[in-house]
Amino acid sequence: MRVAVLLIPLLLLAACKEEPRFEERYDKAAKEIEARAKAMDADIAKSAAASEDLQPAAKPSNAPMSSGE
Repeated sequence: MRVAVLLIPLLLLAACKEEPRFEERYDKAAKEIEARAKAMDADIAKSAAASEDLQPAAKPSNAPMSSGE
């Protein structure tokens, strides 16, 4: 019985984890945001390359010369 009385508080104490510090949470969030940004950039580059394959590059048009009036 004494063992149970001593073990229960120890088990409860071991089950409680300390909350991560601000710096740790910030670093984790920054890494997740950076990974998302890289994935978005890759998707944009992929879709841009696909749209270039579908349409030939348009030649720039030259505007008519102005008479200066």
